[in-house]
Amino acid sequence: MLSGGEILAVLCGSIVGFSLALIGGGGSILATPLLLYVVGMRDPHMAIGTSAVAVGANAFANLLPHARSGHVRWRAAFVFAAAGVCGAWLGSSAGKAMDGHRLLALFALLMLVVAFLMLRGRRGGSSDRYPLPNAMPRLAAVGLGAGALSGFFGIGGGFLIVPGLMFASGMEIINAIGTSLFSVGTFAATTAGNYAISGLVDWRVAAEFVGGGIVGGWLGALGARRLAGTRGALNLIFAGVIVVVAIYMLYRSLAHVA
Repeated sequence: MLSGGEILAVLCGSIVGFSLALIGGGGSILATPLLLYVVGMRDPHMAIGTSAVAVGANAFANLLPHARSGHVRWRAAFVFAAAGVCGAWLGSSAGKAMDGHRLLALFALLMLVVAFLMLRGRRGGSSDRYPLPNAMPRLAAVGLGAGALSGFFGIGGGFLIVPGLMFASGMEIINAIGTSLFSVGTFAATTAGNYAISGLVDWRVAAEFVGGGIVGGWLGALGARRLAGTRGALNLIFAGVIVVVAIYMLYRSLAHVA
């Protein structure tokens, strides 16, 4: 029978999986504070490394229902992820050297900027213009930058990858969400490997997160398909989740640093 802590880990994993499948992001930035403040991990770097394992596994698992629905642009996914892996390894190496709570505070500020950009982008609509001419060099450049930031902050980076894919290739948001899960999984796996080398992964908790995330992911994918026909709904949810989590994380991180 599962203990109280194990049940919490499974439930938190379900929340992360739901977020990843529904909006293509928010998973890692939800996983890390959940591990710290709900499951009870004390070391921010251990939480970051463990969340990277869980988010990577959940992203790949949740990629399947999006692929079946035709929401994955595979060529763009491979180019974006291939460039981003190099950035993720370099970024995660730098992130391990920084205080974990300062990383969370900086990341929360970055999330608020991205949320603003996503809300601003809703005004012009989001028709599918994929593939844009000469998109591959842009995909590689944006992928490299997103991978570096993802690795540095110890996240899957979906909140960066979704708008990055839309900007670089012209795809609409539902396809960017499906495509982003491949890069989220790849970046998170790269970061997790770097943290695991330093012994900064709790494999038991990661497995519990993955189990809960698979269930939450299927529910999130169903919600994403239903919301796809509502103009701007996914953008609004995406930005709203980012703002709420960013404010919460900023409060907790600054309180600890102070």
